[in-house]
Amino acid sequence: MDFVSSYKGVVGRVFGNDNSTSNEDSYVERLLDRINNGTKTEDRRMAMVELQSVVAENQAAQLAFGAMGIPVILSVLKEERDDVEMVQGALETIVSSLTPLNHAKLENNEVEPSKMNADLLSREVDNIALLLSLLEEDDFYVRYYTLQVLTALVTSSPSRLQESILAIPRGITRLMDMLMDREVIRNEALLLLTYLTREAEEIQKIVVFEGGFEKIFTVMKEEGGSDGGVVVQDCLVLLNNILRNNISNQTLLRETVGFDPIISLLKLRGVSYRFTEQKTVNLLSTLETINLLIACGPLVEMGKDTNSMTNRTVLVQRKLLDHLLLLGVESQWAPVSVRCVALHCIGDLIAQHPKNIDELASKVLGEEPQVEPALNSILRIILRTSSMQEFVDADYIFKNFCEKNPEGQKLLASTLTPQPQLMTHAPLEDDVNMSFGSMLLHGLTMSESDGDLEICARAASVLSHLLQDNIQCKEKALRVELGPTRQSMGTPEPLMHRMVKYLAVASSMDGKDGKSNGKENLYIQEMILKLLIIWLVDCPVAVECFLDAHPHITYLLELLSNQSATVCTRGLAAVLLGECALYNKCIGSGKDAFGIVDAISQKPGLTSYFLKFDEMDKTFLFSSRKVSAHRKPLTRSSGASVENVEDAEKDASLEDKRNTEHPILAAVFDASFVAIVVSLEGNIRERFVEIYSNPKAKVAIVPAELEQRSGESEGDYISRLKSFIEKQCLEIQDLLGRNASLAEDLVKTGARPEQKTNAPSERFQVETIRKELQEASQRLEILKNEKAKLENDVSMYRNLAEKMESELKSLSDAYCSLEQANSQLEKEAKSLKNGGATPFPDIEAIKAEVREEAEKESEAELNDLLVCLGQEQSKVERLAARLSELGEDVDKLLEGIGDETTLPEDDDDDNDEDEN
Repeated sequence: MDFVSSYKGVVGRVFGNDNSTSNEDSYVERLLDRINNGTKTEDRRMAMVELQSVVAENQAAQLAFGAMGIPVILSVLKEERDDVEMVQGALETIVSSLTPLNHAKLENNEVEPSKMNADLLSREVDNIALLLSLLEEDDFYVRYYTLQVLTALVTSSPSRLQESILAIPRGITRLMDMLMDREVIRNEALLLLTYLTREAEEIQKIVVFEGGFEKIFTVMKEEGGSDGGVVVQDCLVLLNNILRNNISNQTLLRETVGFDPIISLLKLRGVSYRFTEQKTVNLLSTLETINLLIACGPLVEMGKDTNSMTNRTVLVQRKLLDHLLLLGVESQWAPVSVRCVALHCIGDLIAQHPKNIDELASKVLGEEPQVEPALNSILRIILRTSSMQEFVDADYIFKNFCEKNPEGQKLLASTLTPQPQLMTHAPLEDDVNMSFGSMLLHGLTMSESDGDLEICARAASVLSHLLQDNIQCKEKALRVELGPTRQSMGTPEPLMHRMVKYLAVASSMDGKDGKSNGKENLYIQEMILKLLIIWLVDCPVAVECFLDAHPHITYLLELLSNQSATVCTRGLAAVLLGECALYNKCIGSGKDAFGIVDAISQKPGLTSYFLKFDEMDKTFLFSSRKVSAHRKPLTRSSGASVENVEDAEKDASLEDKRNTEHPILAAVFDASFVAIVVSLEGNIRERFVEIYSNPKAKVAIVPAELEQRSGESEGDYISRLKSFIEKQCLEIQDLLGRNASLAEDLVKTGARPEQKTNAPSERFQVETIRKELQEASQRLEILKNEKAKLENDVSMYRNLAEKMESELKSLSDAYCSLEQANSQLEKEAKSLKNGGATPFPDIEAIKAEVREEAEKESEAELNDLLVCLGQEQSKVERLAARLSELGEDVDKLLEGIGDETTLPEDDDDDNDEDEN
C-alpha cells in the first residue's frame, strides 16, 4: 500500500536509522513473518505472544508494528476466527499498539506511535466493521479486547470513529447489546458509549431508540445508586451526553421513564450521611443532569423556553426542591462543592417560574419547634459561610426569586424591621428567631461591633435584589431607621446614610497607608455602590434622602479622584453622582441638578468625570456581556480532583482577566446590572448636555418628544426625531459661537477666568459643548442609518405583501374552479338520481341477452356432439353385423367393454390435463 510506504518514511524521519531502531524493526518483522507464513500453529501463537510483549514495552516496536503489522493482524482476525487463541492474541497486540507508553519520553520533533497506529487503523471503515463483528463472538476475551480497541480508537480519533460506526449497519445496536453482557464487558461498553455520544446527535438518538434510558437506570440501580462506584459515574456521563442540548431526548425521558430515577439518586440514605469522594462525584454528576434539564437553550431567553419550563414544573411536582434544600441548605456536613451546585440548581429551578417561586417561599426547614422559612435559612448561609462560591450561589437564589416578582419583593421588604438596641450587636448565632428583614438588617449592621464589612457587603447584595425595579420597596427601605450610634449623637439614622458611612469606612480600610487590608475588602465598596445605584434608579425620593447629608457629595467627589481605588469603584461612584443629577427633583440651592453638575465641573472636571465611564467600560466586568457560566461536564479525569471544585474553579478562570477586580464581582455584577449601568451612562450624558444647554433656566424638558406617539408611523417618528436633533445641534452651535465670542472679549479686556465665580468655567463649557456636539452628530448619523434600514424593511415587507396577495388571488381562482366543478358534479348526480336524460342501464335485459347467446352456443355444440355419436353408432352396428357373419357372439364380446374402456379414457383425460 502507498500509505504503508509513506508510513515507513515517517518512521525513518522520526526515529532515524540508528541500530536500536533497526534491531526492533527487524525483530518485529521476523515475528510478523512467523505469524503470516508459519506452518505450525504453536509457533505462530508463540510469535503472537512475543509480538504483543515487545509492542507493549517498546516505543520503536510500536511504530514498526504500525507500519508493517496491522495488515497481518487484520488478516488473522478475518480468516482465523476459529482459532480463538490467535484472535485473542491479535486483539491484545492491537490494544498494546494503541496504548501510549508513559515511561517513554518523546522529543519535540517526535510523533507518538500510539496515535499514528490509531490513525492508520481507523482510516478504513471496513476495519471498524470487522471489529464490531467480533462483538458477536462467544469468547469473553475476544469481546473484551475488541471493546478496548474501540475505546482506544475513539479517544484518539473520536470524529472519525463516530462517522464509521454510523455508516455500519447496526453498529450502535451491537454496542448497546453489550450493556446486557457480563459486568466487565458491560463496563467497557459503557465507557466506550460515553466517548461516542459526545457531540454526536445521531448516535444519541440511536442510543435512546435502543432503550438507552432504561438500560442506564437499570445499571445504576444494580450498582447502588449514588453510593455506587465509577460505573455509576459513567452511566451519568452517558445520560448527560444524551440529554445535553437535545430537546427531543429530554421530552422522551420526561414522557416515558420520567424523572423519578434521577431524583432518587439525590436521596441521602442512612443516618451518617457519609460522603466519599466517589459519592461526591456521583452527586455532582446527578446535579449536572438536573441542570441540563432546567437550563435554557444557548439561544433562548430565560422564561421563554417551553421545554425548560415544563421540565422545571414536573421536577418540582416530583419533590425535587425538597432534596435540593436538604443537600444545599440543611446538610452542612456535605462537601462545599455539592452544596454550591445544589444551591445553583435551586436558583435555576425558580428563575422566572411563578409557581416554583411560590413553592420555595412556602417551604419551611427544620423540625419542631425549631422550624423556619427556607429563605431565612438561605440568607443565614449568605451571612455565615466562609466560601465565596457558596455565597455567590445562595445570592443567585435571591436574584431569581426577586426578578420580575414584585409581590415577592414586597413580602420580604415588609419584614425590614430593626431589632431592639440590645439585639443590634448580638452575634449571628442569635438570629434564629428573627424575621427575614430583621436578619438582613442585622447582617448590614454587624460591622458596628467587629469592623468586618464583608457580611455587610453580602447583605447589601441581597438588599439590592429586594429593591431592584420596585419603587414601593425602595420607599419602604427609606423609612427604615437604625438605632443611634456615637457618631449620630443619639439620633436615629436612615439605612441609606448608614450604607454611605460603611462605604467610606471600607474606602479608608482599603486605602489606609496605601495598602489593602485584605483581598476580601476589594469587592466591598463595589457591592455597596451597586446597592446605592439600584436604590436611586427612577426614585427621586431616594436621591433627596441621599442629598440630605451634604458630606455624601463631597465624599463621592473625593472617591472619584482617589487613585488607590479600583477603576470599577471610581466608575460606579461617577454613576452614583450622575444619578443625583439625573433623578433630582430638589429645589434648594446646591442640592438641585445644576448644583451637582457645577460641583463636578469645579473639582474633577467634566472631562475627567466622563473619563471614569470610559475606563470602567473597558474593564472585564463591563466590556463583555456575560452569559451565565456553565460548569464543565464531569468526567473521570475531572471528577478525580473534586476537592478543588469549591472556589478554585472560578478563581482560576478569572485570575488572568480580572486585573484588579475581585473574582466575586464577575458573578455579582450580572448582565442585568451591567445593562442598568450602561443605560445610566447614556442618560447621564444627555442630562448633562441638557443642563449646559439651559443653564439655570427653568426650561421645560421634552422627554415626551423622544417617545413614539400612538398611531405614529415609523417614518414619521424618525423624521420628527431627526428634526428635533437638528434643532438641538443648531442651538448648541449657536451657544458655542456665543461662548467663543465671549472668550475673545475676555482676552481683549484682560479679564481672568477666575474672576467669574457665579457659573462654571467658560473653558469647561466650551470643551463640554464641543464634545456633546460631536456626540449629537454621531447620534444623528445613527438615526439616519436607522431610517434607511426602516425604509428597506418597509420596501421588503411591501414586496412580500404583493407576492402574498398574488398567491392569494391564484388560490382564490383555483378555489372558484373547484366550486364550479363540484356544482356540476352535484347537478349530474341529481339528474341521474331523478331519472334524467341519462337513464340507468337495464341490467335484466342485458342478462337475458347474454343468457340467450350462451344457450345458442351450447345448442350448436350439442348438435355437433349428437352428429358424432350418430356416426359412431353406425360404425358399431356395422362391426356387430360383420362379427355375426363370422360366427362370433356379439353380446358376449360387448360384456365389460364399457368397464374396460372407462379406464383408458380416464387415463387419456389425465394425460391431456398433464399436457395442458
